[in-house]
Amino acid sequence: MDIQQIADRYVALCREGKHEQITRELYAEDASSVEIPGRQDGPLGNVKGREAILAKGRVFQDDVIEVHDSWCSDPVVGGNWFSLAMSIDATYKSMGRMPMAEVAVYQVRDGKIVHEQFFYG
Repeated sequence: MDIQQIADRYVALCREGKHEQITRELYAEDASSVEIPGRQDGPLGNVKGREAILAKGRVFQDDVIEVHDSWCSDPVVGGNWFSLAMSIDATYKSMGRMPMAEVAVYQVRDGKIVHEQFFYG
């Protein structure tokens, strides 16, 4: 797949709520995930490796009680990068109901996502 196809596949799976499938299908084994400063440590912080990214996603999902609304924008592709705007309004075990929005940026190499970075706050 080229980068546009990867970005489009990511969006299609995201809109179906298939987040674990996104990671298993589209991420390189050595991919990295980077959070905003101040949120870089712990189970939802910066991690390296597809399995660590899957574990991070499970920690996040395990905290969700109910999703009230979520959306994902169409991708913007430039070179070997694509970005998405995403939002979720959910009730969490740890913080109650909280809407969140972010911009996520992904780097692709050799047909796989090798880096993701999130901007929010």
